[in-house]
Amino acid sequence: MPKPQDVRVLPDQDDWKVEQNGRVLSKHHMQEEAIESGREVARRDHGEFVVHGHDGRIREKDSFGNDPYPPEG
Repeated sequence: MPKPQDVRVLPDQDDWKVEQNGRVLSKHHMQEEAIESGREVARRDHGEFVVHGHDGRIREKDSFGNDPYPPEG
């Protein structure tokens, strides 16, 4: 089974974009719309979900993959 790719919500000039594997999946005027869209993709693909702020720094992270429980290490 291929490794799931990160789904990222990133600032794009005055808008927000949802990217997966370096490909732009969608663009949105509001960050909340982009977050909703990106979260759906990450959930569907069992991947990691990462939200970046206007400054590019990671604001939020979530995993929809096969995380071991309890976590290793």
